[in-house]
Amino acid sequence: MNDSLATTVICQDPDDSSGDIIIDLPPDVLAAMDVGLGDSLSIELADGSIVLKPIREINTQY
Repeated sequence: MNDSLATTVICQDPDDSSGDIIIDLPPDVLAAMDVGLGDSLSIELADGSIVLKPIREINTQY
């Protein structure tokens, strides 16, 4: 998955003094990334942009 999708979102403060932020990703972005509720994303800064990528865990049980 090397395709990229650029979008602008609003960061929200949860008002709990944690320093965290909440970002609501639009449904079309979630669908394009093939992620949903409960999925994990990695986050990194690249060339001034925040890059989110799904974390795909490999099940090693047989």
